[in-house]
Amino acid sequence: MKADPRVPRPQEIELKLALPTSDPSSLARRLARTPALARRIATQLHLHNIYYDTPEQLLRQQGIALRLRRIGSDATPSWLQTLKAGGRSNSALSQRGEWEIPVSGEVLSRKALKDTPWSGIDPDGTVFSTLAPVFVTTFERKLWLVRRRDASVIEVALDIGQIVAGASSSPICELELELKAGRPAALFDLAQEIAQSIAVLPVNVSKAERGYTLAQGSEDAPLHAQPVPLGSDLSLTLTAQRVLSEMFYQFTTNLNALRSSDDPELVHQARVGWRRFKSARRLFRPVLGIDTMPQWEALQPLLTCLGRLRDLDVAGMVTLPPVADAYTAGDPQRERSWQAMTLSLAQATEIQRRTVRYALQEPAVGAGLLATSQWLEGLAESSVTSSAKPDSKVSLRHWVRRRIERLHEQLESACAQDCSPEQQHRIRILAKKMRYGVEALHSQLPKKRAQRWQRQAGSLQASIGISRDLMQAAMLVAELEVDRGLAEFLRGLAAGQQS
Repeated sequence: MKADPRVPRPQEIELKLALPTSDPSSLARRLARTPALARRIATQLHLHNIYYDTPEQLLRQQGIALRLRRIGSDATPSWLQTLKAGGRSNSALSQRGEWEIPVSGEVLSRKALKDTPWSGIDPDGTVFSTLAPVFVTTFERKLWLVRRRDASVIEVALDIGQIVAGASSSPICELELELKAGRPAALFDLAQEIAQSIAVLPVNVSKAERGYTLAQGSEDAPLHAQPVPLGSDLSLTLTAQRVLSEMFYQFTTNLNALRSSDDPELVHQARVGWRRFKSARRLFRPVLGIDTMPQWEALQPLLTCLGRLRDLDVAGMVTLPPVADAYTAGDPQRERSWQAMTLSLAQATEIQRRTVRYALQEPAVGAGLLATSQWLEGLAESSVTSSAKPDSKVSLRHWVRRRIERLHEQLESACAQDCSPEQQHRIRILAKKMRYGVEALHSQLPKKRAQRWQRQAGSLQASIGISRDLMQAAMLVAELEVDRGLAEFLRGLAAGQQS
């Protein structure tokens, strides 16, 4: 199924922001008071949307969304049929085709799809005949139209409501900035003005995508690293942009899911995404130039909270359970001490989880994430002119091999030195960088060598990580101020493992 390339493609360009707030009811008032929206008249709409697909979800597979939208009350509704196509990316900024046609009622119209890509997707009407509702979204939308001095026009939409798929539901609390005229950079400029006082979180998941995952019971599932297609003809700048965007997407997607899910794997994958991003940023620094990179000081409190939560999760679920019997050894007193420690650790973990959610509600965090999103978009634009740069004449495959080989040499050199705790920590960091680099750029490396390097880095990271996790657990247990002998026992285990 392919869209007809001859059909004109109306473009919808928008920036999507989740709003990590504990008080959605006050958002409209707070937004209206921001300098960007103050003294502008807002419009209120009640929207009810029904999304359709085939039983096999053929539209979803093609990156297409088809919906009927009811605007207004049940007594005096108006209906719009909308087809959206393309635009799937790792960015909160989406650019996709959108065809919107008024229809007479709550029935899909094949005729309304005439001047859209549908004819290339479904020439004989077979697909249309199998369409059925999959999920619905219902929300209150508050609209502001912002005309800026640079002649850009932006529609700001605050949506608060819910997605419903069968017996499951999920809240909607988000801000959409749609470009009506001007350059996409104007969306980020306005978003940054809003982010000075309202906490935001850049997301690239549409309501339609959320509806599908809700229907299949996979909403808020942890997002792991994804392969990035890299052709050997790509410029170094565009390669960096694609690799970094995927890693930043992993970070922000798991952060967003953390707002409502207690799954410890979300914390793990958020931190993996950020470490991968930092590692790749260093790898591509000669290409990007350090002066062009945004600052991330505003994110540090959040990153520290995530690290603390991950340490608590690992101690409670991974490190401590296997050594419980070795400590208690059937002694009733020791068993009571262990149970008291376990309870205290669980309470500390829950408090830290709430602390992470509070950190996400800090406006400075959203502003920092927005700055990174805008920087990544700028890299894609700058890659168009990268042919004028000297580094663009370097073969991508040659450049990647040279950079990864240098990392491997550093790792080998570190392994050949003493095995002090400080040196083991350095080896573990280098092993992570090595593994992340090979995983992201494996298509540009010799296959066997890449596999060998990845195994080596993974083995080093895992073996050193065991002793590090034991020592970290001992420190956490000591902080809980439970049985002192228990903490000493764990320190002894860690020391033995380290040696």
